[in-house]
Amino acid sequence: MENRFADVAVIRRLLSQAQTWAFVGLRDNPDRTAYDQARLLQSRGKRIIPVHPNAETVLGERGYRSLAQVPDSVDVVAVYRRSRDAGESVDDAIAAGVKAVWLPLGVIDEAAAQRALDAGLDVVMDRCLGVEWALRRAS
Repeated sequence: MENRFADVAVIRRLLSQAQTWAFVGLRDNPDRTAYDQARLLQSRGKRIIPVHPNAETVLGERGYRSLAQVPDSVDVVAVYRRSRDAGESVDDAIAAGVKAVWLPLGVIDEAAAQRALDAGLDVVMDRCLGVEWALRRAS
């Protein structure tokens, strides 16, 4: 993977300025990474929006079955799905007009990331929100 999907300036800007984060794949399951990362951002004052076919309420936030159903403006879509399924969520983010997509550690889809870049979105891929938050706070 190229470093163009781990630009420190983009990461810092997203973590400091993006206020509303949709978490695709977020369920009400504290044993899942998406739950931990959403809770972290929420504890730092960010709004999280769960997006999952079950449309569960998670961390007090109403869930939606798809990104297209989210009625509010979203700054970043964090894609907590398998790499083979991530492209669909990235395409949904492009269609929704979000500003950025974040694919966490181990979620890699170069073609989808390039589509997002071509559409004018910021892209972070194969990076952990929690680790990046800690690094940003330390710098």
